[in-house]
Amino acid sequence: MSEGREILCILGTRPEAIKLAPVVHALAARGLTVTICCTGQHRDLAPATLADFGLVPDVDLELMRPAQTPDGFLAAALPPLAATLAHARPALVVVQGDTSSTLAGALAASYARVPVAHVEAGLRSRAVEPFPEDLHRRLVTQTASLHFAPTAAAGAALLAEGVPAAAVAVTGNTVIDAVSLAATRLAGDDRLRAAVDRRLPPVGHRPLVVVTAHRRENHARMPAIAAAVAALARARDVDIVVPIHPHPAAGGVLRAALADVPGVTLVPPLDYFAFVTLLRRARFALTDSGGVQEEGPSLDCPVLVLRDTTERPEALATGAARLVGTDPRRILAAACRLIDDAAAHAAMATAAQPFGDGQAATRIAGIMADTLGRTRAGVAIPARQDGAALLATLAE
Repeated sequence: MSEGREILCILGTRPEAIKLAPVVHALAARGLTVTICCTGQHRDLAPATLADFGLVPDVDLELMRPAQTPDGFLAAALPPLAATLAHARPALVVVQGDTSSTLAGALAASYARVPVAHVEAGLRSRAVEPFPEDLHRRLVTQTASLHFAPTAAAGAALLAEGVPAAAVAVTGNTVIDAVSLAATRLAGDDRLRAAVDRRLPPVGHRPLVVVTAHRRENHARMPAIAAAVAALARARDVDIVVPIHPHPAAGGVLRAALADVPGVTLVPPLDYFAFVTLLRRARFALTDSGGVQEEGPSLDCPVLVLRDTTERPEALATGAARLVGTDPRRILAAACRLIDDAAAHAAMATAAQPFGDGQAATRIAGIMADTLGRTRAGVAIPARQDGAALLATLAE
């Protein structure tokens, strides 16, 4: 291993960059050196998001190609990731979540016999969708040595699948750390706030609705989602802001359907500080994004989820989010209720935030540092242990 190059962090998408940036900073605060490898899955968005948090990729593989499929991306990613691992010689590889970059990074590390730490482990939808993300999560679990579960339910899912209790830590979700970092920066920097305001579309005093839709399983349903958004704009006096995803099957469809709808403003993908500001101002969000299901409750923004299932049931349990699917009538009815019924809106906006206290990255970095210390001392990562004690703790 090259001197100081102890941890290799592999990421490729904007959500991975958001959720791993606090971890990289927490590791640096402990004196550990992290190499950031960006696969290029989100060619422009991931590096730009890292820059929002003061980070720059050490390696950018620039792998994404137009109309690339998950299997094509995986096949293209493994050889350059193997070369990156051979050059960096890390003691530990960190991956996050459930993307194609996550699976590729975990597989490449496993082939190189480097331990894998999985941030946001244990999420399960118990359904076919989201596809292929739920498949990726399950596969990465088979490769990982350290499993950082964001919630007690995610930790229990890992134990139920036979993951050793000693390898599981319930830490909270690092996206709450990212939201906290963004809020702190915005509160303390007048110039940053002014710059963010210039990047956001002007809206009046009408209720603001934020809409994001991009998931692969919803590509065929984008016309229905667009129809619901257009119907909401006609039915209520609202401002609707839609950040357009770069994928043509998602953003392209929404752009074509909504470009001329009064009350709807289409904007390019927003930087993280601008998006957090937008959510903070919104009456509610319509989204199929997993990250927004987590960010919304932390910003007192109700979330109507444009899916039939979710791997984040904690937000449903607290009442901060609600599944509405993609049927335009169902979406419109739920959205109008949050506009018309102050009590219904308040119940969702004030629901408990179930994804942590903003200290997940600190906990994760501490465990990684301890693991690396024990590895240097010749102590292996613990083998399988009885998970009953941890299950009992998670059930409390």
